[in-house]
Amino acid sequence: MEWWIWIVLGLALLLGELITPGGFYILFFGIGALVVGCLAGFDVAGPAWFQFVLFSVVSVVTLWLFRERLLQVTRGETPYIIDSMVGETAVMMDEIPSNGTGKAEMRGTSWNVRNIGDKPVARGERCRVERIEGLTLFVRSGPI
Repeated sequence: MEWWIWIVLGLALLLGELITPGGFYILFFGIGALVVGCLAGFDVAGPAWFQFVLFSVVSVVTLWLFRERLLQVTRGETPYIIDSMVGETAVMMDEIPSNGTGKAEMRGTSWNVRNIGDKPVARGERCRVERIEGLTLFVRSGPI
């Protein structure tokens, strides 16, 4: 196959990567076509059947070696904004004995709570959130 056909195919695939949403698959097939086009231009790519094999091998190997790294570089490390509720105030909806469980309201939502204090908590009392495990708030009564 002519070298310029590989180059045009490679450029078309690179353009296709720009048009489609990010995934970085087509890019590596474009790179494979450009590599085969360059090799065919220097007359070292061999017959047409070998050029197709070379195109497939180069495309798959570059995809396997570089796609994950390219995704990491382009996406970067996303700063996860973790909304910590530790230290906030929850209002008890139930009377909860020491080391008991019940319900509380915080930020307009009902939560499962565990009283980790040494005294019972009355309904309507405000408690401080000490820690969170899953969907359970661990609260303690006292000065807020």
